[in-house]
Amino acid sequence: MSLTTATPVHTPVLPPLRVGRHVVESPVVLAPMAGITNRAFRRLCREYGAAGLEGGGASGATSLYVAEMVTSRALVERTPETMRLISHDPGESPRSVQLYSVDPVTAGLAARMLVTEDRADHIDLNFGCPVPKVTRKGGGAALPWKTDLFRGVVRAVVREASVHDVPVTVKMRVGIDDDHVTYLDAGRIAEAEGAAAVALHGRTAAQAYSGQADWDAIARLKEAVTSIPVLGNGDIWSAEDALEMVRRTGCDGVVVGRGCLGRPWLFTDLAAAFAGSDARVRPGLREVTSVLRRHAEYLVDFYDGDEQRGCRDIRKHIAWYLKGFPAGSTVRNQLALVDSLEALDRLIAGMDLDAPWPGDPAEGPRGRAGSPRVVALPENWLRGRDLDEAQRAQVAQAELSVSGG
Repeated sequence: MSLTTATPVHTPVLPPLRVGRHVVESPVVLAPMAGITNRAFRRLCREYGAAGLEGGGASGATSLYVAEMVTSRALVERTPETMRLISHDPGESPRSVQLYSVDPVTAGLAARMLVTEDRADHIDLNFGCPVPKVTRKGGGAALPWKTDLFRGVVRAVVREASVHDVPVTVKMRVGIDDDHVTYLDAGRIAEAEGAAAVALHGRTAAQAYSGQADWDAIARLKEAVTSIPVLGNGDIWSAEDALEMVRRTGCDGVVVGRGCLGRPWLFTDLAAAFAGSDARVRPGLREVTSVLRRHAEYLVDFYDGDEQRGCRDIRKHIAWYLKGFPAGSTVRNQLALVDSLEALDRLIAGMDLDAPWPGDPAEGPRGRAGSPRVVALPENWLRGRDLDEAQRAQVAQAELSVSGG
Protein backbone atom coordinates (compact mmCIF):
# COMPACT_ATOMS: atom_id res chain seq x y z
CA MET A 1 0.00 0.00 0.00
CA SER A 2 1.44 3.34 -1.02
CA LEU A 3 2.08 6.39 1.16
CA THR A 4 1.39 9.93 0.11
CA THR A 5 4.42 11.81 1.31
CA ALA A 6 5.31 15.40 2.01
CA THR A 7 8.64 16.72 3.27
CA PRO A 8 9.75 14.17 5.88
CA VAL A 9 10.74 15.20 9.37
CA HIS A 10 12.99 12.75 11.19
CA THR A 11 12.66 13.79 14.83
CA PRO A 12 10.65 11.18 16.75
CA VAL A 13 7.74 12.57 18.76
CA LEU A 14 8.24 10.10 21.60
CA PRO A 15 10.95 7.63 22.53
CA PRO A 16 10.25 3.90 22.10
CA LEU A 17 7.73 2.52 24.57
CA ARG A 18 9.23 0.30 27.27
CA VAL A 19 6.89 -2.32 28.71
CA GLY A 20 8.97 -4.36 31.11
CA ARG A 21 11.71 -6.01 29.08
CA HIS A 22 10.04 -5.17 25.78
CA VAL A 23 11.05 -2.14 23.74
CA VAL A 24 8.34 -1.14 21.29
CA GLU A 25 9.57 1.20 18.57
CA SER A 26 6.28 2.98 17.99
CA PRO A 27 4.44 3.90 21.25
CA VAL A 28 1.18 2.44 19.97
CA VAL A 29 -0.95 -0.42 21.33
CA LEU A 30 -3.76 -2.17 19.51
CA ALA A 31 -6.61 -2.37 22.01
CA PRO A 32 -8.01 -5.85 22.54
CA MET A 33 -11.50 -5.93 21.02
CA ALA A 34 -13.87 -8.87 21.34
CA GLY A 35 -14.47 -10.58 18.02
CA ILE A 36 -11.96 -8.33 16.27
CA THR A 37 -8.34 -8.60 17.40
CA ASN A 38 -7.83 -12.26 16.64
CA ARG A 39 -4.66 -13.55 15.01
CA ALA A 40 -5.90 -12.62 11.52
CA PHE A 41 -6.56 -8.96 12.24
CA ARG A 42 -3.39 -8.59 14.29
CA ARG A 43 -1.40 -9.91 11.34
CA LEU A 44 -2.78 -7.15 9.12
CA CYS A 45 -2.09 -4.49 11.72
CA ARG A 46 1.49 -5.70 12.20
CA GLU A 47 2.11 -5.60 8.47
CA TYR A 48 0.96 -2.01 8.22
CA GLY A 49 2.68 -0.93 11.42
CA ALA A 50 6.01 -2.13 10.05
CA ALA A 51 5.39 -0.21 6.81
CA GLY A 52 5.26 3.07 8.74
CA LEU A 53 8.81 2.77 10.06
CA GLU A 54 12.00 3.32 8.11
CA GLY A 55 13.56 -0.05 7.47
CA GLY A 56 10.24 -1.77 8.13
CA GLY A 57 10.65 -1.89 11.87
CA ALA A 58 13.52 -4.36 11.66
CA SER A 59 14.98 -3.61 15.07
CA GLY A 60 12.12 -4.90 17.22
CA ALA A 61 8.36 -4.77 17.71
CA THR A 62 6.73 -1.95 15.77
CA SER A 63 3.78 -1.67 18.14
CA LEU A 64 2.07 -3.86 20.73
CA TYR A 65 -0.86 -5.87 19.33
CA VAL A 66 -3.06 -7.36 22.04
CA ALA A 67 -5.28 -10.39 21.51
CA GLU A 68 -8.94 -10.16 22.44
CA MET A 69 -9.98 -10.81 26.02
CA VAL A 70 -10.23 -14.33 27.41
CA THR A 71 -11.54 -15.28 30.83
CA SER A 72 -9.08 -16.76 33.27
CA ARG A 73 -11.51 -19.56 34.08
CA ALA A 74 -11.92 -20.59 30.44
CA LEU A 75 -8.16 -20.47 29.96
CA VAL A 76 -7.45 -22.66 32.97
CA GLU A 77 -10.07 -25.09 31.69
CA ARG A 78 -8.49 -24.95 28.21
CA THR A 79 -11.75 -24.53 26.33
CA PRO A 80 -11.03 -24.98 22.60
CA GLU A 81 -12.19 -21.53 21.54
CA THR A 82 -10.14 -19.83 24.25
CA MET A 83 -7.05 -21.72 23.14
CA ARG A 84 -7.72 -20.51 19.60
CA LEU A 85 -8.05 -16.92 20.80
CA ILE A 86 -4.64 -16.95 22.50
CA SER A 87 -2.92 -18.40 19.43
CA HIS A 88 -0.25 -16.27 17.76
CA ASP A 89 1.58 -16.26 14.46
CA PRO A 90 5.07 -17.82 14.55
CA GLY A 91 6.71 -14.43 14.00
CA GLU A 92 4.45 -12.46 16.33
CA SER A 93 6.47 -10.79 19.08
CA PRO A 94 5.76 -9.80 21.76
CA ARG A 95 2.81 -12.18 22.07
CA SER A 96 0.17 -10.26 24.03
CA VAL A 97 -2.82 -11.82 25.78
CA GLN A 98 -5.55 -10.00 27.68
CA LEU A 99 -7.05 -11.69 30.73
CA TYR A 100 -10.39 -11.00 32.38
CA SER A 101 -10.80 -12.15 35.96
CA VAL A 102 -12.71 -11.37 39.14
CA ASP A 103 -10.85 -13.89 41.26
CA PRO A 104 -7.19 -13.53 42.25
CA VAL A 105 -6.64 -17.29 42.55
CA THR A 106 -8.00 -18.10 39.08
CA ALA A 107 -6.20 -15.10 37.61
CA GLY A 108 -2.93 -16.33 39.09
CA LEU A 109 -3.48 -19.84 37.73
CA ALA A 110 -4.20 -18.47 34.26
CA ALA A 111 -1.08 -16.32 34.34
CA ARG A 112 1.00 -19.28 35.53
CA MET A 113 -0.28 -21.35 32.61
CA LEU A 114 0.56 -18.65 30.09
CA VAL A 115 4.11 -18.10 31.29
CA THR A 116 5.17 -21.64 32.22
CA GLU A 117 3.89 -22.98 28.89
CA ASP A 118 5.49 -20.07 27.00
CA ARG A 119 2.22 -18.86 25.50
CA ALA A 120 2.64 -15.10 26.12
CA ASP A 121 5.36 -12.46 26.40
CA HIS A 122 2.99 -9.83 27.82
CA ILE A 123 -0.23 -10.04 29.82
CA ASP A 124 -2.81 -7.25 29.89
CA LEU A 125 -5.55 -7.19 32.53
CA ASN A 126 -9.03 -6.04 31.59
CA PHE A 127 -10.57 -3.59 34.04
CA GLY A 128 -12.26 -1.50 31.37
CA CYS A 129 -15.02 -3.58 29.79
CA PRO A 130 -18.42 -1.80 30.16
CA VAL A 131 -20.56 -4.65 28.79
CA PRO A 132 -23.47 -5.48 31.16
CA LYS A 133 -22.81 -9.23 31.26
CA VAL A 134 -19.35 -8.39 32.62
CA THR A 135 -20.10 -5.50 34.99
CA ARG A 136 -23.15 -7.17 36.57
CA LYS A 137 -20.76 -9.85 37.81
CA GLY A 138 -18.43 -7.23 39.28
CA GLY A 139 -15.90 -7.52 36.46
CA GLY A 140 -14.38 -5.17 33.90
CA ALA A 141 -14.90 -1.49 34.69
CA ALA A 142 -16.89 -2.35 37.84
CA LEU A 143 -14.05 -4.17 39.57
CA PRO A 144 -11.64 -1.32 40.50
CA TRP A 145 -14.36 0.07 42.81
CA LYS A 146 -13.48 -2.82 45.13
CA THR A 147 -9.89 -1.79 45.81
CA ASP A 148 -8.77 -4.90 47.69
CA LEU A 149 -10.15 -7.18 45.00
CA PHE A 150 -8.46 -5.10 42.31
CA ARG A 151 -5.19 -5.21 44.21
CA GLY A 152 -5.51 -8.96 44.67
CA VAL A 153 -6.00 -9.71 40.97
CA VAL A 154 -3.11 -7.48 39.88
CA ARG A 155 -0.83 -8.85 42.59
CA ALA A 156 -1.59 -12.51 41.75
CA VAL A 157 -0.90 -12.07 38.05
CA VAL A 158 2.25 -9.99 38.53
CA ARG A 159 3.57 -12.54 41.01
CA GLU A 160 3.18 -15.45 38.58
CA ALA A 161 4.30 -13.56 35.46
CA SER A 162 7.35 -11.93 37.00
CA VAL A 163 8.99 -15.32 37.62
CA HIS A 164 9.36 -15.57 33.83
CA ASP A 165 9.99 -11.86 33.28
CA VAL A 166 6.64 -11.38 31.56
CA PRO A 167 5.34 -7.83 32.10
CA VAL A 168 1.76 -7.20 33.18
CA THR A 169 -0.20 -4.12 32.18
CA VAL A 170 -3.58 -2.80 33.34
CA LYS A 171 -6.28 -1.32 31.11
CA MET A 172 -9.09 0.57 32.84
CA ARG A 173 -11.72 3.28 32.60
CA VAL A 174 -12.26 6.52 34.50
CA GLY A 175 -14.75 4.77 36.76
CA ILE A 176 -18.23 3.32 36.93
CA ASP A 177 -19.93 6.70 36.49
CA ASP A 178 -19.22 10.33 37.36
CA ASP A 179 -20.04 9.69 41.02
CA HIS A 180 -17.85 6.59 41.31
CA VAL A 181 -14.45 7.42 39.84
CA THR A 182 -11.72 4.83 40.31
CA TYR A 183 -8.84 5.48 37.91
CA LEU A 184 -6.43 7.39 40.17
CA ASP A 185 -6.66 4.85 42.99
CA ALA A 186 -6.41 1.99 40.51
CA GLY A 187 -3.41 3.55 38.76
CA ARG A 188 -1.50 3.98 42.00
CA ILE A 189 -2.34 0.44 43.16
CA ALA A 190 -1.28 -1.07 39.82
CA GLU A 191 2.00 0.85 39.99
CA ALA A 192 2.64 -0.28 43.57
CA GLU A 193 1.88 -3.91 42.73
CA GLY A 194 4.43 -4.05 39.93
CA ALA A 195 2.42 -3.41 36.76
CA ALA A 196 4.65 -2.45 33.84
CA ALA A 197 2.22 0.16 32.45
CA VAL A 198 -1.33 1.42 32.85
CA ALA A 199 -3.74 2.42 30.09
CA LEU A 200 -6.76 4.65 30.60
CA HIS A 201 -9.83 4.86 28.38
CA GLY A 202 -11.10 8.33 29.14
CA ARG A 203 -14.73 7.31 29.63
CA THR A 204 -16.75 5.84 32.46
CA ALA A 205 -18.54 2.52 32.15
CA ALA A 206 -21.82 4.49 32.14
CA GLN A 207 -20.72 6.29 28.99
CA ALA A 208 -19.91 3.04 27.17
CA TYR A 209 -18.55 4.49 23.89
CA SER A 210 -20.80 7.55 23.78
CA GLY A 211 -19.89 11.19 24.18
CA GLN A 212 -16.32 12.39 24.23
CA ALA A 213 -13.33 10.77 25.91
CA ASP A 214 -11.94 12.80 28.81
CA TRP A 215 -8.31 13.33 27.86
CA ASP A 216 -7.81 15.53 30.94
CA ALA A 217 -8.24 12.39 33.07
CA ILE A 218 -5.34 10.83 31.17
CA ALA A 219 -3.22 13.86 32.02
CA ARG A 220 -4.18 13.57 35.70
CA LEU A 221 -3.26 9.88 35.72
CA LYS A 222 0.10 10.74 34.16
CA GLU A 223 0.73 13.16 37.03
CA ALA A 224 -0.27 10.54 39.63
CA VAL A 225 1.63 7.56 38.20
CA THR A 226 5.25 8.49 37.68
CA SER A 227 7.40 5.34 37.59
CA ILE A 228 5.75 3.40 34.74
CA PRO A 229 4.31 4.39 31.34
CA VAL A 230 0.80 5.80 31.17
CA LEU A 231 -1.06 5.16 27.92
CA GLY A 232 -4.07 7.09 26.65
CA ASN A 233 -7.13 5.59 24.96
CA GLY A 234 -10.30 7.07 23.49
CA ASP A 235 -11.26 8.99 20.33
CA ILE A 236 -8.09 8.34 18.34
CA TRP A 237 -9.44 8.24 14.79
CA SER A 238 -6.27 9.41 13.02
CA ALA A 239 -2.55 9.82 13.54
CA GLU A 240 -3.19 13.51 14.17
CA ASP A 241 -5.55 12.62 17.03
CA ALA A 242 -2.81 10.48 18.57
CA LEU A 243 -0.27 13.30 18.37
CA GLU A 244 -2.76 15.72 19.89
CA MET A 245 -3.51 13.34 22.77
CA VAL A 246 0.21 13.09 23.57
CA ARG A 247 0.57 16.88 23.36
CA ARG A 248 -2.38 17.53 25.65
CA THR A 249 -1.87 14.79 28.21
CA GLY A 250 1.85 14.02 28.29
CA CYS A 251 1.06 10.31 28.01
CA ASP A 252 3.81 7.89 27.03
CA GLY A 253 1.88 6.23 24.23
CA VAL A 254 -1.59 5.59 22.85
CA VAL A 255 -4.01 2.68 22.71
CA VAL A 256 -6.08 2.48 19.53
CA GLY A 257 -9.35 0.56 19.32
CA ARG A 258 -12.31 1.46 17.10
CA GLY A 259 -10.23 3.84 15.00
CA CYS A 260 -8.58 0.94 13.16
CA LEU A 261 -11.78 -0.97 12.37
CA GLY A 262 -11.69 -1.62 8.63
CA ARG A 263 -8.52 0.45 8.53
CA PRO A 264 -5.45 -1.54 9.63
CA TRP A 265 -3.28 0.92 7.70
CA LEU A 266 -3.91 3.37 10.53
CA PHE A 267 -0.89 1.66 12.12
CA THR A 268 1.22 2.81 9.17
CA ASP A 269 0.06 6.37 9.79
CA LEU A 270 0.68 6.11 13.53
CA ALA A 271 4.17 4.64 13.19
CA ALA A 272 5.09 7.30 10.64
CA ALA A 273 3.63 10.11 12.77
CA PHE A 274 5.47 9.09 15.93
CA ALA A 275 8.67 8.71 13.90
CA GLY A 276 8.26 12.36 12.90
CA SER A 277 7.00 11.82 9.35
CA ASP A 278 3.87 13.32 7.82
CA ALA A 279 3.48 10.41 5.37
CA ARG A 280 -0.07 9.03 5.41
CA VAL A 281 -1.92 6.20 3.66
CA ARG A 282 -4.78 7.25 1.39
CA PRO A 283 -5.92 4.05 -0.36
CA GLY A 284 -8.35 3.88 -3.25
CA LEU A 285 -11.07 1.24 -3.40
CA ARG A 286 -8.87 -1.21 -5.28
CA GLU A 287 -6.35 -1.21 -2.45
CA VAL A 288 -9.04 -1.30 0.24
CA THR A 289 -10.78 -4.32 -1.27
CA SER A 290 -7.40 -6.03 -1.62
CA VAL A 291 -6.89 -5.59 2.13
CA LEU A 292 -10.43 -6.81 2.78
CA ARG A 293 -9.77 -9.92 0.69
CA ARG A 294 -6.50 -10.60 2.50
CA HIS A 295 -8.23 -10.19 5.85
CA ALA A 296 -10.81 -12.80 4.82
CA GLU A 297 -8.02 -15.16 3.77
CA TYR A 298 -6.28 -14.72 7.12
CA LEU A 299 -9.56 -15.45 8.91
CA VAL A 300 -9.99 -18.71 7.00
CA ASP A 301 -6.50 -19.67 8.16
CA PHE A 302 -7.38 -18.63 11.74
CA TYR A 303 -10.36 -21.01 11.63
CA ASP A 304 -8.18 -23.91 10.43
CA GLY A 305 -9.29 -23.68 6.80
CA ASP A 306 -13.02 -23.35 7.52
CA GLU A 307 -13.87 -21.01 4.65
CA GLN A 308 -17.49 -20.54 5.59
CA ARG A 309 -16.66 -19.57 9.15
CA GLY A 310 -13.91 -17.18 8.01
CA CYS A 311 -16.31 -15.52 5.57
CA ARG A 312 -19.01 -15.22 8.23
CA ASP A 313 -16.46 -13.43 10.41
CA ILE A 314 -15.41 -10.98 7.69
CA ARG A 315 -19.01 -9.82 7.24
CA LYS A 316 -18.93 -7.53 10.28
CA HIS A 317 -15.87 -5.76 8.86
CA ILE A 318 -17.43 -4.93 5.46
CA ALA A 319 -19.11 -1.64 6.40
CA TRP A 320 -15.95 -0.43 8.15
CA TYR A 321 -13.76 -1.12 5.13
CA LEU A 322 -16.21 0.52 2.72
CA LYS A 323 -16.98 3.57 4.89
CA GLY A 324 -17.23 6.60 2.61
CA PHE A 325 -16.83 4.68 -0.67
CA PRO A 326 -19.61 4.68 -3.32
CA ALA A 327 -20.19 0.91 -3.13
CA GLY A 328 -23.99 0.98 -3.35
CA SER A 329 -26.49 -0.60 -0.97
CA THR A 330 -27.06 -3.72 -3.12
CA VAL A 331 -23.39 -4.65 -3.18
CA ARG A 332 -23.00 -3.84 0.51
CA ASN A 333 -25.95 -6.08 1.38
CA GLN A 334 -24.58 -8.92 -0.75
CA LEU A 335 -21.15 -8.56 0.83
CA ALA A 336 -22.75 -8.77 4.27
CA LEU A 337 -24.03 -12.25 3.31
CA VAL A 338 -20.86 -13.56 1.66
CA ASP A 339 -20.16 -17.24 2.41
CA SER A 340 -17.07 -18.07 0.33
CA LEU A 341 -13.88 -16.45 -0.93
CA GLU A 342 -15.09 -17.03 -4.48
CA ALA A 343 -18.28 -15.10 -3.77
CA LEU A 344 -16.24 -12.33 -2.18
CA ASP A 345 -14.00 -12.12 -5.26
CA ARG A 346 -17.03 -11.98 -7.55
CA LEU A 347 -18.63 -9.14 -5.61
CA ILE A 348 -15.38 -7.16 -5.41
CA ALA A 349 -14.88 -7.53 -9.16
CA GLY A 350 -18.27 -5.89 -9.76
CA MET A 351 -17.32 -2.71 -7.86
CA ASP A 352 -15.84 0.51 -9.24
CA LEU A 353 -12.31 -0.32 -8.10
CA ASP A 354 -10.90 2.91 -9.54
CA ALA A 355 -12.76 4.96 -6.94
CA PRO A 356 -10.24 7.14 -5.06
CA TRP A 357 -9.93 7.64 -1.31
CA PRO A 358 -13.12 9.56 -0.42
CA GLY A 359 -11.51 11.86 2.15
CA ASP A 360 -13.63 13.10 5.05
CA PRO A 361 -16.52 10.60 4.54
CA ALA A 362 -14.07 7.77 5.25
CA GLU A 363 -12.55 9.44 8.31
CA GLY A 364 -13.75 9.95 11.86
CA PRO A 365 -15.61 7.68 14.27
CA ARG A 366 -16.42 4.09 13.37
CA GLY A 367 -18.09 1.35 15.33
CA ARG A 368 -21.18 1.77 17.48
CA ALA A 369 -21.05 4.61 19.97
CA GLY A 370 -24.17 3.59 21.88
CA SER A 371 -25.67 5.88 24.50
CA PRO A 372 -25.11 6.55 28.21
CA ARG A 373 -26.71 4.03 30.54
CA VAL A 374 -27.03 2.91 34.13
CA VAL A 375 -24.29 0.36 34.73
CA ALA A 376 -25.45 -3.16 35.63
CA LEU A 377 -23.77 -4.09 38.92
CA PRO A 378 -24.00 -6.78 41.62
CA GLU A 379 -26.44 -5.99 44.42
CA ASN A 380 -25.21 -3.23 46.77
CA TRP A 381 -21.92 -2.99 44.84
CA LEU A 382 -21.63 0.76 45.39
CA ARG A 383 -22.35 0.64 49.12
CA GLY A 384 -18.64 0.44 49.97
CA ARG A 385 -15.18 -0.15 48.52
CA ASP A 386 -14.81 -3.57 50.21
CA LEU A 387 -16.57 -6.83 49.32
CA ASP A 388 -19.22 -8.02 51.74
CA GLU A 389 -19.79 -11.76 52.19
CA ALA A 390 -22.64 -11.97 49.69
CA GLN A 391 -20.61 -10.14 47.06
CA ARG A 392 -17.59 -12.33 47.76
CA ALA A 393 -19.69 -15.43 47.06
CA GLN A 394 -21.14 -13.87 43.92
CA VAL A 395 -17.74 -12.87 42.58
CA ALA A 396 -16.43 -16.39 43.22
CA GLN A 397 -19.01 -17.69 40.75
CA ALA A 398 -18.78 -14.84 38.26
CA GLU A 399 -16.22 -16.25 35.85
CA LEU A 400 -18.29 -19.35 35.31
CA SER A 401 -20.96 -17.30 33.55
CA VAL A 402 -18.92 -14.80 31.53
CA SER A 403 -17.73 -16.17 28.21
CA GLY A 404 -14.22 -15.30 27.10
CA GLY A 405 -14.45 -17.36 23.95
